[in-house]
Amino acid sequence: MRIPEFYKLSIEERLKAVGKRQLLGPEELNALATGAHTLDLESADKMIENVVGVFGLPLGLGMNMCVNSKHYIVPMAIEEPSVVAAMSSASKLVGEHGGFEAEASDPVLIGQVQVVEVPDLERAKQALRANAREILNLANSFHPNMVARGGGAKDLELIVHPLPSRAASMLVVHLLVDTRNAMGANLVNGMCEGVAPLIESLTGGQVFLRILSNLTDRALVRARCRIPVDALAGRGYTGEQARDGIMLAAEFAAVDPYRAATHNKGIMNAIDPIAIATGNDWRALEAGAHAYAARGGRYTSLTTWTADADGNLCGFLEMPVKVGIVGAQQASNPTVALNMKLLDVERATDLAEIMAAAGLAQNFAAIRALATEGIQKGHMTLHARSVVTAAGAPEAVFDDAVDRLIQSGEIKVWKAREIVAELTADEGSTDTAATALDTSDMSVGYGKVVLLGEHAVVYGRHAIAAPIPFAIRARIEDCDSGIHIMIPRWGVEYQLAENPADRRSFERAAGAILDELGLKGRAMRIEVFPDVPRGMGLGGSAAMAVAIVRALDAHFRLGLADEQVNRFAFESEKRAHGNPSGIDNTVACYGKPLIFRTGTPPLIELLNISRPIDIVIGMTGTEGLTASTVASVGDAWQRDPKLYERIFDQIDGLVLRSVQAIQDHDLIALGGFMNICQGMLNALGVSTPELERLISVAREAGALGAKLTGGGGGGSMIALCDGNATEVADAIRAQGYQALGVTLDGGHDGK
Repeated sequence: MRIPEFYKLSIEERLKAVGKRQLLGPEELNALATGAHTLDLESADKMIENVVGVFGLPLGLGMNMCVNSKHYIVPMAIEEPSVVAAMSSASKLVGEHGGFEAEASDPVLIGQVQVVEVPDLERAKQALRANAREILNLANSFHPNMVARGGGAKDLELIVHPLPSRAASMLVVHLLVDTRNAMGANLVNGMCEGVAPLIESLTGGQVFLRILSNLTDRALVRARCRIPVDALAGRGYTGEQARDGIMLAAEFAAVDPYRAATHNKGIMNAIDPIAIATGNDWRALEAGAHAYAARGGRYTSLTTWTADADGNLCGFLEMPVKVGIVGAQQASNPTVALNMKLLDVERATDLAEIMAAAGLAQNFAAIRALATEGIQKGHMTLHARSVVTAAGAPEAVFDDAVDRLIQSGEIKVWKAREIVAELTADEGSTDTAATALDTSDMSVGYGKVVLLGEHAVVYGRHAIAAPIPFAIRARIEDCDSGIHIMIPRWGVEYQLAENPADRRSFERAAGAILDELGLKGRAMRIEVFPDVPRGMGLGGSAAMAVAIVRALDAHFRLGLADEQVNRFAFESEKRAHGNPSGIDNTVACYGKPLIFRTGTPPLIELLNISRPIDIVIGMTGTEGLTASTVASVGDAWQRDPKLYERIFDQIDGLVLRSVQAIQDHDLIALGGFMNICQGMLNALGVSTPELERLISVAREAGALGAKLTGGGGGGSMIALCDGNATEVADAIRAQGYQALGVTLDGGHDGK
C-alpha cells in the first residue's frame, strides 16, 4: 500500500492518512497522537531491573515496501536521520519495477549442549545418534503446544572441538528447534536444560554450557531485486555509470573487511529499527548477521550487486534473520502491538522477509549515494580509492595510484590495474609515461624542516629552515556550481560552505584564501596532490596554502607576485594555527633555505649551504597539532615571561652560531647545537616520548645531532648525518617508524 508523498504531510495528516486506509482504529490512532501508546513505568518495571524511567525513540513509517507482490507499511524505531527516507525512496524505485522477492527458511534456532570429559568420543557419538529420537522426544515433551503448531525439536548435530585448556576435546550437541512464530530463545534454552541429563548418561561425560546460539544460520532469509539500468539515471550521470559505480562499491565491500563493516552496518540500519519496533532482539540479529558475514574465515559483505544479461542491476542479500511475532515482548509493549497491526504479517518468516528486503533497500540507497556522488567530477575521491582498492594496489603505491587515476579521468578498475602494474614494475622499466602524474598544469608549495629555532621564532628570534624534496601541488578546474576541495591522498572531499561561520576547521584556511582574493562566489574545483605527510611538522598546511594560492593565481590570471602569494598563505596559516611565525609559508613559497625572524616586515635572508647536508627525517606517525603546542608555550610564557625569554634567547644564540657552522660545513658543531636545542624544546614541553625515542635511536646509530622539527607534540624529528644516513634511517625503521633520507642544498628553482 502506498500513501503518496507521505513524508510531506504533517504528523496529524499522516495519522489521518493511516486511519483513512483503516490500518489502525480510532483508539490506536489517538494513542499515537497523544503518546498514550508509550510503555508505562509500571510495565517497564516488570521487564528489566532497576527501572527509573522510559526512554523514547522516534517511530517512523517506511513506505512503498513491496515484498512478494504484497505491499507493506513498515514501522521503524530509530534516532538516525535519513534512514527511513532512504529505505522508502529505494523501496519506491524497486517497487516500480516488480518489487522485492524474498524467501525465508523454516525459523530454526540452534541450542548448544557442551559436553566435556567424554571418555570415548566415538562411542559417545554413536550412542547419541542411536538415541536421537529419544532426545528429541524428551525435548518436545517440555513444549507440546509448539509441536502441535508444527514446530519443536527436529534434529541433532554432533560437533567435536579441541579443548586446549585440558589437552582434550569437547563434544557439542546441536539441538535444531523450529520455533514457529516465537523468537524462541527461552524455549530452546529450556529444551537444552531438559535434555542435559540424558545426554550425560548417554555420553558418560559432563554437560557444561547449555544455551542457544545467535548464529541462526538455519533461519536464513534471501531477498532479491532487479532495477532496469535506465531507471538509475539522473543527477548528471547515466544509468550505466550509476550501475557500474554501485557494483564497484559492492566489490569493495566484498574484498575489504573495513569497508564491509560499514557496508553491513548500512544494511542493519534498516533491519534493527524494524526489530525494535516489533519487539525483537536486535542485538541477537546484529550478532548473527556479523558472524554470518565472517563464516568463510574472512569478514565480507552480506549483499552482492551485479548486472544481468540485459544490463539491469540485480541485488541479492542472504543473512540469518530469526524473529518472532508472538511472545512476551510483543504482549507487554503497547507500541509493539500497534506496529504489528500496521505490518499485518501472519508468520514470523513474513517479518524476516520484510526485514531482508528493507536491508537490501537501505544498502542500495547508501551505496547508490556514495557511488553516484563518486562518479561526478568533483566528487571522485571515495570512488577512486574504492577502485584502486579493487585493483589490488599494495600500500606502498596506493596514494600514487589514487592521484594518477583521478588525473587520468578514467575511474575504472582496468585503468587502476594498469597504473598499479606500472607503479610496481621492475625498477628498470621506463614505460610509465602514460600514467605518470602530470604536474605541468599544477602549482607548487614546498615542505620544510626547521633546523633550529622552533617556538622561539614566534617571539621574535631567528630560525633556520630549509625546503625538502616533498611538495604539495594544486590545480583549479571550472565546475557548474560551488567551491569543491578534494585531496584524494588524504581522503578529504567537501564543498566549501558559503558562510565562513559554517565552515569546519579544515575549511577555514582554504576559505580564507578565497575570501581574501575575492573569489568565494566563483564556481571551481580545487584539486590538491600532496607529497608532504599530513600533521608531521613538515609544513604541510603552509605548502598547501601556497600551492592553492598559486593555482588560483594561474587559473584566474591574478598576477600575484611571490610576496603577495606569501602574504595570502600567511593569512591562511593564521586560521590554521592561531599564532604562526610565518616561517613555514615563507619556505613553502620561496623554496630556499632561509634565516627567518618575525617582524614588520619579517627578516628573510637566504642561507648559504656551501655543501649539501644529509639528514634523516623520522616520523612518529602521531599528528602534531601546531596550534596546540604554540598555545601551550604561549600560556607558559604568560605565566613566567622572564624565564621563557631567557630560553628563547639561548635558542636564538644557538641558531646564530649554527648559521656559521652551516656555512663552514662544520657538521660536528651543528650537530651539537641541534642536541642542545632539543633539550630546550623538551624543557618547553613540546617534545613527546615517541620523539625522544627516535632522537635517541638516531644518536645511537651515529647521527651527529638530532632534534624535533616543527611544532612538536608528535610529528617528526631530524637527524644530522655524515655519510651514515642509511644506517640512521634503518635504525629508525627497525623501531617501526617511517624514515626518509633528505639532502639539504640550495633549494628549488621556479614555481
